[in-house]
Formats: sequence, C-alpha cells, structure tokens
Amino acid sequence: MSIIGKVVVITGASSGIGEATARLLAKKGAKVVLGARREDKLQKIVESIVNAGGEAMYLVTDVVKQEDNERLVQLAKKHFGKIDAIFLNAGIMPNSPLSAMQVTEWRQLVEVNINGVLNGIAAVLPTFISQKSGHIITTSSVAGLKSYPGGAVYGATKWAVRNLMEVLRMESAQEGTNIRTATLYPAAINTELLETISDTRTLTTMTQEYKKFGITPDRVASVVAFAIEQPDDVNINEFTIWPTTQS
Repeated sequence: MSIIGKVVVITGASSGIGEATARLLAKKGAKVVLGARREDKLQKIVESIVNAGGEAMYLVTDVVKQEDNERLVQLAKKHFGKIDAIFLNAGIMPNSPLSAMQVTEWRQLVEVNINGVLNGIAAVLPTFISQKSGHIITTSSVAGLKSYPGGAVYGATKWAVRNLMEVLRMESAQEGTNIRTATLYPAAINTELLETISDTRTLTTMTQEYKKFGITPDRVASVVAFAIEQPDDVNINEFTIWPTTQS
C-alpha cells in the first residue's frame, strides 16, 4: 500500500532514527507530526520538510509526561483529521555495569524506554480501537533479544518493549481491532544514543564498536517505511536490523 496521505506521529523525532524516518515518510507523501524535547531541532526539520514540498508539523514533547503524548496525538487529529500510525522511537541508552550503581540512570531508563512507550500507546489506543485500524511501531534494540555485560537495565527495558508489543498484537487480533504492530531491533546505528552514556569505560568500548560497525539511521527509516507500506491484512511485527559486518 502507498504511504501517500497517511498521517504518522513520530516521537524522538529531533535526531537519529526519528529524524531520518520523518524525512523519508514525508518524501513518500506521508503527513508527519513530530514530537521531541528540543524545539530548535524540530523546527529546522519541519521547515526543511515543508520547503521540500512535504507536510509536517511538530509539538515539543516529553514522552514521560502522559499529557504531552495526548497533545501530540490530538494535534495530528486536529490538523490532519486522522492518525494512521505512531512510531514510538524516543529512547536513551546510559549503559553501565550494575556494580557502577547508576541508580538514577536506571530509573531514567525505565521512565523513557518503558513508560514513554506506554504513554504513547495509551494516547493513541482509544482512537485506533474506535476506528478499528492503526499501526503502532516501536524501537526496541538487539539488547531486547540478546544480553551483554553493561546493558542489564537498558536491555531489561527493551525486553519489556518486546513483550508489550507482542501482547498488543495478540490482543488486537483477538479483539478484532485490526491494530498492526512492528517492533524494531536495531544493532549499531550511528545516532546520539552513545551521548547518554556516562560510564567512561562503557562509553569507550561502545564508541569503538559503533565506529567499526555503525550504519546510518536512514537504514532503519527504510524498514519503518516498509512496515507501513504493507497491506492492512499483513502484520510484519518484528525487524532485526544488523550492520552486515557486525557479528
């Protein structure tokens, strides 16, 4: 199916995967509504999309605040008359060994990576249930599939997203609401995630890994577009995205 005319809400849209997805979907004819905390970056992205002939708007959004998520969804419905899909992409990755006792960061991980997704689902689910259609896409991580030292809490949040989305898919099928789901499991993608790591040793190790293997965010954006383009009766619910050279 064509993306043309579809209204897509994107969180974590001010950089990285979110920005790349917004630009690609708009280029393909979608109407995109962007949410993130950094207004200056959102404004520049929207201006760039509009100047290129696309349709886009933004709202400063903190995904840990339920009311922000609701306002973002309502903005899409008010200005574009509907919402077809939401891409819950906001996330942080302050990895560290458990022994480093970064308890504050643990709590931030849960707030953004789990509650941020739940808030987005809660904001859009009533609309999708009512219209008996909709597409919820989330960014998990390969850390939601595989465990590794230094990624205990981050990985736990991404495992939670994996389970949440699969149950959402199953319940939608049982309830006949036709809500499609897609969970992305990116590996080394060159975004700003590394900037959230405060543990020096972990940052050094992961920076080396990403410099060696990392690929650009637009590679993930193309997967999001592929998921949205599928016919309404097709739900490809999981995508693992590895750089070809990363073992």
